[in-house]
Amino acid sequence: MNAIAVAPARALVVDDNEMNRDVLSRRLQRSGHAVEVADSGERALARLKAQSFDLILLDVMMPGIDGYEVLARLKEDPALRHIPVIMISALGETESVVKCLALGADDYLTKPFNPLILQARVDACLLKKRMHDGEMRHMQSMEREFEIGRAIQAGFLPESLPAMSGWDIAVRFRPARQVAGDFYDLFETQSGGIFIVVADVCDKGVGAALYMALFRSLIRATASQPFAEGTDASAILLATATLTNDYIARVHGRANMFATAFLGILDAGTGVLLYVNAGHDPPLIASAQGGRRRLGLTGPALGLLAEQRFSVGTTQLGVGDLLLGYTDGVVESTGAEGAFGESRLQDALLGAPGSSDALLQRIEAALDAFGDGAEAADDITMVALRRVEAIEGSMPAR
Repeated sequence: MNAIAVAPARALVVDDNEMNRDVLSRRLQRSGHAVEVADSGERALARLKAQSFDLILLDVMMPGIDGYEVLARLKEDPALRHIPVIMISALGETESVVKCLALGADDYLTKPFNPLILQARVDACLLKKRMHDGEMRHMQSMEREFEIGRAIQAGFLPESLPAMSGWDIAVRFRPARQVAGDFYDLFETQSGGIFIVVADVCDKGVGAALYMALFRSLIRATASQPFAEGTDASAILLATATLTNDYIARVHGRANMFATAFLGILDAGTGVLLYVNAGHDPPLIASAQGGRRRLGLTGPALGLLAEQRFSVGTTQLGVGDLLLGYTDGVVESTGAEGAFGESRLQDALLGAPGSSDALLQRIEAALDAFGDGAEAADDITMVALRRVEAIEGSMPAR
């Protein structure tokens, strides 16, 4: 404890009495600390803005800005509030002590100073400061690691969206934490269709983000492999879901990690969409005529158990129809009235004409208003595809 206490520190002594400044300075210097002095509250605040300090010894009663005001300003400043403050005064009243502690002072001494008590309290405050500094360094180191993680995870998302004549596409990806368990993907398959993925790995934080990378890589690698000539879209979907599910369940089963996922292959020319919904929130289709339908489950979440069976669903999007895939962070977003819910999402789809990006902006605005600025509890991912025109001469989905 003493070895920590006598380690050099930088202290600021603030007192309008020259004798008090001198006594405190000499006693701190004997303990190996560097000392600066200020004879007023105004000069103290100026020094604190210009230099860094590890400890402040602050007189309560001073002309102009007194110690109470200096202390209040320190604790209001994010850059200064962490510096420990020992208040010093000739006053011994309990009321003054309580006021200083209520304003955020770390300790309190009365004049004349007892050297042993002074050193003990200085040592205790400096130990607290060093612990705080250590925590801040650790947090900054973790933040740097998270920044690297964010950059790596961003590389798992598509750099650009596929160019699809006759279609309007928009996406949103809003992690609740530094890294996310959600992901989306859109890429062209060997059959010429567009592979669509919207997925959500169970849990949150770093663990979910690590498995997000694994699930995404398995899905992309499987769906992109060179299948035998003539392999149709249904077979590609089933192979992707099955191989991803079995690998996770067999190799990583002890981790109990799984992902809900919507996998689809869209023929941009015909509007035919083949899909596997593996335990995921059913995507919505808003028709140009105002109808709504959902693409329900066709199998369990990926990675729960090996050798699960999946089936392929089929639907078709006509001109003006819109497909909205999303993760549960949308409907489970919370506000004063509870969860955002399906009904509010449906309301956001009303009057759907407009771009896909405008729709997602409308949903985001509704979520932000509902949450009233509260921090999101879960990742939010949305993918919207609107068929804006029919393209002649396109090949049907195989």
